[in-house]
Formats: sequence, structure tokens, C-alpha cells
Amino acid sequence: MALGARRGRGSSYLFLIPAFLLYSAFVVYPLFTGLTYSFFSWKGTLRGGFAGLDNYAGLLSGTFLDQLLPALGHNFLLFAGTMLVQNTLGLAFALALSRVRRGKRALQTMFALPYLVNPLVIGYLWTLLLSPAFGPVNAFLEPLGLAMPWLGDPDTALPTVIVITTWQWVGFPMLLFSAALAGIPPEYGEAARTDGAGSWQVFWRITLPLLKPAMATVTILSFIGSMGTFALVYALGGSNGAPAGATDVLGLLFYRTAFASGDVNALGTSSALAVFMFTFIFGSTLLLERVLRRKA
Repeated sequence: MALGARRGRGSSYLFLIPAFLLYSAFVVYPLFTGLTYSFFSWKGTLRGGFAGLDNYAGLLSGTFLDQLLPALGHNFLLFAGTMLVQNTLGLAFALALSRVRRGKRALQTMFALPYLVNPLVIGYLWTLLLSPAFGPVNAFLEPLGLAMPWLGDPDTALPTVIVITTWQWVGFPMLLFSAALAGIPPEYGEAARTDGAGSWQVFWRITLPLLKPAMATVTILSFIGSMGTFALVYALGGSNGAPAGATDVLGLLFYRTAFASGDVNALGTSSALAVFMFTFIFGSTLLLERVLRRKA
């Protein structure tokens, strides 16, 4: 029996080898390469001497820091907007669909379809829809006096990005909350109603606490997605985060530093920025996961 079990474990490890090789080639190796690049100075693609922490110090210089802090702030605003709008709507839709008897699968599929589309396509599509010149959204809102350059005004550009992000991704938290709701025994709610609890009390006292593990998962995934966002904001505002940097995020800043800055040491600076982004997102995610796990 022991020999058979060891052989079974050995064959299981063999099945993991392809995934391990792919993960090492496409994740671990680029990470390690970026880390080593960040400690050298560069002249284009020619590696110079060992630079120590100079590239990291460059991230904190005046001109670069003036771009880094607003971009990081926009990432946090995207996260806050995602939590407030997208995940709240996702929970509301999941609760509504949990009471639907017919067509539930079709509605879930309809809500989930947008996040199967590439964010670049979604971004360019909404750029056309929100065009002040010929976009159907402003054509509909103009008689109401609400037409405006949604993506052209610094005050409305980032909220518009949050709304579009919500439109694309609301199906994802909805599916997670729907799965969590399906795992709650209906007897809990029935027992509470028998004792005189109303619908709101059942939701607040029973359903919501039992959804905490799913909410923790949604929060962590939303944080990672908001901090690593690039394609959608690139399609909506270009590499400079137009208008006037109102939609600039860390992903765009990395793109500009690596490919559009014209700096001869762009490879070193962008590698240092990539390492900073990975360390910040990975460390914050671990901290967030630990805090949420204690409360779940």
C-alpha cells in the first residue's frame, strides 16, 4: 500500500512538470530578469556598469515622483470605485438572481459576457459611444441637458473609467457571490423568519456574515486588478492618461518609461519601476489577505 501510494504521488508530480516549466519560463524568469536589470545602468539595450540602487533612487526624484504619486493615487481611486460601485452592484445582482426561477443561467451569462472581451476592444468601443461629436450616449443625453465630454474633462474622466470598468467586470463578482449564496442553507433564513426576522434582518444578520469569505476573495482580486490595470485606460486615455493625466495609472507610467521616454537608461528605470510595482502589489495583497482572513 505504501509503495503504491508513493508511486501515485510520483505520477502526480509528473503531471505538474509542464505547468511548472511554463510558470518558470513566463513568470519566474521575467521577474528575475527584471530584478537583475534594475541594478544596472543601461545605454539603450547595452548593459553598463553595476548601478546599485541608483535606478530605485531615480523613482523618487522630483520629476518622476511627480508622476508616480498621482498615478498610484488613481490606482487607489479605481480600487475604491470598484469596491463601491462594481462589487456592490455584483452583490445586488447576485441577490436578485438568487430569487429568479426561470432564465437564471441566461441572465448570468449575459452579465458575464463583457469580461470575456479584451479590455482594449471595450475601451475603443466606449470611446466611440462617448464621443462628443457622434456618440449615441451624448445624443441621448443632449435633450436632457446632460451631454458632456465624459472622457475629455479631467473631472469626469476617471469616474467614467470606473463606470466602464464596472460595466465590463460586474459579472465576475456577481458569479462569485451567486456561488456563495447557493452554499448558504435556506434553513437559516427560514428559522430566522419563523422567529420574526424581516428580510433586511435576515440579509444583515445571516446572509452578509456568511458571505464574508466570498467578499474577501472579491476584495483581493479587485485590488490586484485595479493596481495592475493597463489595457482599458490605455484605450480610453492613451499612454499619457488623458486628459491632463487624469486617468494616469502605474501601468501607463511603466509603459511611458520603458517605451516612450527617450531616456537612454529607460531599461534600468522601467525595470526598477516594475520591481517596485510587483513588490508593492504582492506585499499589499498578502497584508490585505491576512487582515480579511481574520475578519472572515
